[in-house]
Order: sequence, then structure tokens, then C-alpha cells
Amino acid sequence: MLDYFINAFATLFVTIDPVGLAPMFLAITAGMSQADRRRVAIRATLTAAGILLIFYAAGQTVLNVLGISVSAFRVAGGILLFIIAIEMIFGKRQERKAETAEKAIESDAHHGTVNELAIFPLAIPLISGPATISAIILLSSQAPDPLTYAGLGGVIAVILLACLGAFLLADKLERLLGDTAQLVITRLLGVLLAALSVQFVADGVLAFIQT
Repeated sequence: MLDYFINAFATLFVTIDPVGLAPMFLAITAGMSQADRRRVAIRATLTAAGILLIFYAAGQTVLNVLGISVSAFRVAGGILLFIIAIEMIFGKRQERKAETAEKAIESDAHHGTVNELAIFPLAIPLISGPATISAIILLSSQAPDPLTYAGLGGVIAVILLACLGAFLLADKLERLLGDTAQLVITRLLGVLLAALSVQFVADGVLAFIQT
């Protein structure tokens, strides 16, 4: 059970990357007051929590309705996570997130609001993007018993609280880590995610062979 929770925490932490979201949050909320930033942070986290809760609770049902086996989703999800890992290792993911943030800022200059920024791009897709949703469905399908499944909900809550903390302390985190430290951490986490994604694919292929 402990191995499962460690794997779940590592997968979700690397996929969502709360520390890496901090500079994105600063860029998106540039020029806002501290109170507005706090509102954006809280609303974005709650919105992402609602989205992830849906897939945490009904992910297996969605697969069943679509006629997709867990093994097939493990392979597909593993490949998707591997692509994210490659982007992290070579620095492409941060560039893509930065482009999303810039587009949101340009859009906000014309018709955006605090609530809109909290929902897009923070809640979707920066926190609860396709990779995160895939990881949650994969992890929930691997829970061996109800207690472990409930524990996964706790892991998701911890990661979301880490996102909220990173948003609220974004300016301090950016000054503390610096560009070099952020690059090193992102690449190390990318290697870890690559290994985990390969394991997902291997488990899915093995399940196909056995059935």
C-alpha cells in the first residue's frame, strides 16, 4: 500500500508540478492586487478539485461506457505521460505553459475577469489537464481495495493544497529557487515521470498478454 501511495504522489506531483506553476501564476496575475491574486488562487484550486473529483469518482465508469479496457487506457495514458516527461526533460513543457499563460493575459486585456483567469488557464489546463486526468484514472484503476482508493483521494487533496500554497507563495518561491534550480528540478522530475510512464505502459501490455 505504501508503494502505491508513493507512486501516486510522485506521478501526480510531477504531472501537475505545483512549483513549476508558481511563475505561471505570477505572469497570469501580473498587476493584480494581493487580494485578487488570493481569490484567483482559491477559485482555480477549487475548480480544478471539482474537475479531478469527477474523474476520480467516475473515471472507471467513463471507460466502461466507452468500451475502453483499463489495459488500453494504461498504455495510452503511459504514452501521454511519457510525452509530457520528454517535454519536461528538454524544457519544452515550460515553454508551452508560458505560451498558454501569455495567450490568457492577452485575452484578459480585452474581456477577461478574475474568475475567467482562475478557470482558464489555471484550473484548465495547467492544473487539471489531460495528463493529470489520465494519471488519476490510471491510479484509481490500480487501487487494490476501497481503503487504498480512499487514500488516493487524500493524495489528490494534498497535491491540490500544494498548488494553492505555491500560488499564494509564488513570488517568494520564484525568488528562493531561481531559474537554475527550477530547470534542474523540472528535468529531474521529468526523468522520474518517464520511468513511471514506462511502467504504466509495461503493466498495460502485460495485462493484454495475460488476457
